[in-house]
Amino acid sequence: MSMTSDPHVPRARSPWWFNLLGRLLEPWVRIKREPSEPASLLNSQTAVCYAIERDGVSDALILERACREAGMPSPMQILNLPGRRRRSVFSLSRRQGWLFGRTDSRGPKEPIGQLIQALEDAPERDIQVVPVSIYVGRAPNRESGWFSVLFAENWIVVGRFRRMLALLLNGRDTVVHFSPPVSLRSVLGESHGLTPERLTRKIARVLRTHFRRIRAAVIGPDLSHKRTVVDSVLNAEPVRAAIAATAARENIPLTKAARRARDFALEIAADYSHPVVRSTSFLLSNFWNKLYDGIAMHHFDKARAAAPGHEVVYVPCHRSHADYLLLSYQLHQSGVVPPHIAAGVNLNLPVIGPILRRGGAFFLRRSFKGNAMYSVVFNEYLAQLVDRGVPLEYFIEGGRSRTGRLLAPRAGMLVMTVRAFLRAPRRPVLFQPVYIGYEKLMEGKSYAGELSGKPKEKESLLGLVRGLKVLRQRYGHVTLNFGEPIELNPLLDAAAPDWRGVGGDPDAKPEWLNSVVDDLAERILININRAADVNPINLLALALLATPKHAMAENDLLAQLDLMKAMMVELPYSDRVTVTPMNPAGIIAYGEQMGWIRRVRHPLGDVLVAEGEQATLLSYFRNNVLHLNASAAWVATCFLNNRRMSRSSVLRLGRIIYPFIQGELFLPWNDEGFGQQLHETIDFFVRRGILESNGEGRLLERGPGQDDGAYQLRVIARSMLQAFERYYIAIAALVKNGPHTLTAAELENACTLTAQRLSLLNELSAPEFFDKALFRGFIQKLREARIVWTDDDGKLDFDAVLEDMVRDARVILAREIRHSILKITPGGENDRDLDARPPTDPGATSTSDSLHERHVAAERERHS
Repeated sequence: MSMTSDPHVPRARSPWWFNLLGRLLEPWVRIKREPSEPASLLNSQTAVCYAIERDGVSDALILERACREAGMPSPMQILNLPGRRRRSVFSLSRRQGWLFGRTDSRGPKEPIGQLIQALEDAPERDIQVVPVSIYVGRAPNRESGWFSVLFAENWIVVGRFRRMLALLLNGRDTVVHFSPPVSLRSVLGESHGLTPERLTRKIARVLRTHFRRIRAAVIGPDLSHKRTVVDSVLNAEPVRAAIAATAARENIPLTKAARRARDFALEIAADYSHPVVRSTSFLLSNFWNKLYDGIAMHHFDKARAAAPGHEVVYVPCHRSHADYLLLSYQLHQSGVVPPHIAAGVNLNLPVIGPILRRGGAFFLRRSFKGNAMYSVVFNEYLAQLVDRGVPLEYFIEGGRSRTGRLLAPRAGMLVMTVRAFLRAPRRPVLFQPVYIGYEKLMEGKSYAGELSGKPKEKESLLGLVRGLKVLRQRYGHVTLNFGEPIELNPLLDAAAPDWRGVGGDPDAKPEWLNSVVDDLAERILININRAADVNPINLLALALLATPKHAMAENDLLAQLDLMKAMMVELPYSDRVTVTPMNPAGIIAYGEQMGWIRRVRHPLGDVLVAEGEQATLLSYFRNNVLHLNASAAWVATCFLNNRRMSRSSVLRLGRIIYPFIQGELFLPWNDEGFGQQLHETIDFFVRRGILESNGEGRLLERGPGQDDGAYQLRVIARSMLQAFERYYIAIAALVKNGPHTLTAAELENACTLTAQRLSLLNELSAPEFFDKALFRGFIQKLREARIVWTDDDGKLDFDAVLEDMVRDARVILAREIRHSILKITPGGENDRDLDARPPTDPGATSTSDSLHERHVAAERERHS
C-alpha cells in the first residue's frame, strides 16, 4: 500500500521483465534494512523519490523489494514531471560495461533538475528525496569462500557481470541503508536565489558526499594504494625540508636522503586491503571459537551513534596481543570499518607483518630519539591519515600491562594526533576509550615471569609458532566495553580559545599543548576504567587473594561474593560498568570449571582454594577491577585495627590518601566526589549490618573480630592494603634516611628492594607489589602535592608533614607490618624511635588539612 496521497503520483506499475527478474533474484538475496523500520522516517503526505548511489537493474530490484517489505512506496511508481514521466528513483552514476564497469559522464543532473522544475511549477507541492545505500556482501562470514571475499562490496564501480557474481555469491548478505528524507521544498526555500542549474549541482554534490560518508562508515575509507600515500607523505613540505636538512647535515646527495625517507615511509605505512580484511575476518571466527567461549560488546550502540562526522581514535587498554585483532574483528562484524592500528615495529615479523599491514597496521619504532627524519616522516604519515578521515587505534599505555592495572600514559601518539588535527581541523576528533576484559590470558605466565625478574622474550616467528600451543586451551569469555567518548574540541576551547589560530604550521607546539594532552590522557584512562566489566574471575580473585592462604570456606566465599556483587550494583561506579549476572554459587562453579580454584572436601564444609601459580596469575584479574573497590577498601581498612571510628575521621584520612590512589588507579572523582562516595559506602555497610552507626551517624563501629561482618570487612580491606603498605615503604624510607640524602632513583630502588624482601618474608603472591613504576608514580604524586621536592644537588627534601604521615599510618597499618617495613627499609635513623613517636590524632585537622590544602593548590596550578 502506498504511503503517499500526492495526486501527482499514480499507482506503481512495473514492467513484466522487471517483475520476472525480481522473482528470479529473490532466492539469492536476503535483505537487512537499516534502520529496520525505515517507513517511520517518511512524511506520509508527501511524494517520495529515492536516490541511489549507482545505477543498475540489480540495485533497482533490491530497492523495490526492500521498500515492499518495509511497507514503503515503490521506487517503480511514476512521477509526473515537466517534459516527461519518470520512475521515483534516480542514481548518481551510471554503470556501463559488462566486466569491469565504468561510470557514464551523465550524472543525476537531469532527474534532479526535473524535480526542481516540478516544484517551481507547483508551489503547493513537495517531494521528499530518500538517499538509499545498497551494499552486497559487506561482511562475508566464516562459511563464506574465498570467491565471496573477492566479490564483496568495495569502492570500485564494477560491470554488470561482476555485479551478477557478487549477487550470486554474497546476495544473502545485502544491506539496504535508508537515510532520513530531505524535503526538496525546504532546500529550494533555502537556496538564496541560486539558479536551477547551480542548485542542481549543489544537491548532486551534497548527495555524493553523503554516500561517500555512509560507504566509508560501512566498508571503510577509500584508501589509495600504499605507494600513493607514501608519495603524498614524501611530497609534504615538512618531509622535503627534513630531507634537505639531512643531506646538508650529513653531506650526502639529496637523492640518497630522499631514498632514506622513502624507506622510512614504506617501513611505516599500512597497505590496507579490503579482501584481506574480509578474509581475515572469517578466518578469525574459527580462531576465536577455538580460544574463547564468547565475545561480548556493551555500549557499542552509543559509540556508533557518536562517531558520524568525526575522526574516531579508538584508545583501548592493552592487556594482550589479542587486543589488536579482537577490537578490529568486532567492529567489522558490527558493520563499522576497522581502524588503522599503530603497532610496534617488533610485530613486523616475516609472513605476519605483511598480513597485519594489509589489515590496517602501521608500524612505529619504540623510540624516535636521534632520528629526526624518521620522526618527521611518521608525523606526516599520521597527519595524512587524520586528514583523510581514517579511523585510528593505538594504546596510550605504550605496552601491555603486566599487572592488570592501567599503566601511566605515554602521550607520544596523542601529541602527534592533536598536532595533526591542529594543522588541518577539518573533521573533529573523537577519542573512544575501550575496556577489554579477559577471564584468562594467553600471556599470563610470561607476565608473572617478567615481574619476577625474567627478561622479556623477544617477539619472533619461531616464538609465534611455539605459541600455537595456546589453541589447546580455553580462555573463557572476552568483553569489550565502550566507554564515554571524549571530544578534542571542547578540551582545546577550554585550554586556548584561540587554538584555531595555530593554523597549518606543522612545527607549531603551543605552550598549552602539553597540558591539553596530559588532561586528555588522564580522561581516557579514567573513562576506560569507568567502562570496566566485572566477570566471575575478577570477583573470585578479589575475595580469595585477600586471605592469607588464598583459601576460604565455601559458605564464607558465597557470602563475600554476594556482598561484593551487591556493592557494585547498589553503588555503581558508572553507568557503563557491567557486572556478571551469575549468582555466587554459579561463580564458584565457573571458577572450578576454568581451573582457577580447587575444591577441598571436608566434613565441616568444603574449602575453595587458589594454589601456587594460579594465585599469582589471579592477581592480574583482581587488579583489573581494583579501582571499583577503592572506596569500600578504604572504609574497611580504617576498621582493620580500630573497633570504632568517627565518620569524620574516616573521611578526613580518606582525603589524605585519595590523591595517591587516584593517581594509581585513575579514579574519576574530585575530592568532594570521593567524599560523597565514602559517605554512600559507609551507608551501604550500615544497611548490610557490617557497620553500626551511633550518635546520629557520627560514630561508626564494627563487630568483634570473630564476627562475620568484621571478617567481610577484612577481606575487602586487604584488596587495597598492599597499596597502602607500598606508600608506607616510600615515606618511611624517606624519613629514615632524612632530607638531602636520596635521589629519586635511589629512593625507587630502595623501595623496590624493601618490597621484594617483604614479599619473600610474607609469601605475597602479587608481583606488582614491588613494581618500580608504582613507586615512581607515588613519588611523583608527593612532588605534585609539594610534600617532596628536589634540592640543588638532585637529592630529595621533604616537608615535616611527611613525618606526620608516618605516624598516622599507625591508625591503618598493624604494628607487625609497620615494624617489618621499618626493619627491612635501609636508612640511618633508629627504627624504634621512628615508630614510637606519638601518632597524630586521627580526628585532628592539622595533618590532613595541610595535605589537603597542598593537594588542592597543586591541582589548581596544574590546570591553570
